[in-house]
Amino acid sequence: MVVLLANAGLIVTEFVGIGAAADLLGLSRWVAVPLAALLLWYLVIYGSYDAVEKIFLGMTLVFFAYPAAALLAHPDWGALLRGALVPTLRFDQAYLVVLVGLLGTTITPYMQLFEQSSIVERGVSRRHYGPERVDSNAGAIFSNLMSIAMIVATAATLHTRGATVLQTAADAAKALEPVAGSAARALFAVGLLGASLLAGAVLPLATAYAVAETFGQPKGVSLDFRRAPLFFGLFSVLIALGAALALLPNVPVIPLLIAVQVFNGVLLPVILFFVLGLANDTGLMGALKNRWWENVLGWGTAALVTGAVLVLFGSQLLSLAASR
Repeated sequence: MVVLLANAGLIVTEFVGIGAAADLLGLSRWVAVPLAALLLWYLVIYGSYDAVEKIFLGMTLVFFAYPAAALLAHPDWGALLRGALVPTLRFDQAYLVVLVGLLGTTITPYMQLFEQSSIVERGVSRRHYGPERVDSNAGAIFSNLMSIAMIVATAATLHTRGATVLQTAADAAKALEPVAGSAARALFAVGLLGASLLAGAVLPLATAYAVAETFGQPKGVSLDFRRAPLFFGLFSVLIALGAALALLPNVPVIPLLIAVQVFNGVLLPVILFFVLGLANDTGLMGALKNRWWENVLGWGTAALVTGAVLVLFGSQLLSLAASR
């Protein structure tokens, strides 16, 4: 249920992202979102997901513009290093909300489940776990480097202009103006579209994998509706529901994204404790169980996330008590 709730919210935001990208490109979201939903559904049900995944990944390469934008925006490097190396903790609600949301989007719950399901789906043997681990680590490092570049580019452009709150995708696109100029909107839109399409397919799949495994039902894109009705049925419902909710009028894109990521951050400790428990189960994992340093990192991360969530709840309770 935790995974279903967390992923359902994220799926809606991915289709909201597709709609926002369509708006930036001058297209109708009422056409773009349903077409995207049908395309993703068809490709996963009937098409070659591996080939399409490569296309979507290629579209996200536009985010390489962020490192260039971060450099061309001429940030205050001294302040950047201080902020990166010296922790700054506050206990006001706005700060805590962003902190929990950042944790929720960085250690996204669905990725804790999708990766192992996709490895099982591809039939990766134990002797190939080494390359898979390298691929996973490289992907984590790359995505975090891109996130750092986005934060720096945004801080050095939008924040210095006094834009402390983003409301639309167009606001976020302005962070690319140092490198793209007048083409910043289109460049951001293409990257947003590619990332949203990719996640719009992966998220329903991750959810369908998790739910089907929970109930011991057949799962996998190599099967069909007849052999895996729960897997494909849930995937279809999530695609349709996400697209429908994303078309609700006046959906606030940026606030919705933050709210969903905070929700993911709140649910994340549940996922992490279960994953770490399984990873340390000798009967299940055998020689592959977590090593001591992996447990230090894993349980330390779980404790950090749990602490941040508890402090956020505590501050909200205190605020409610003070308002009365």
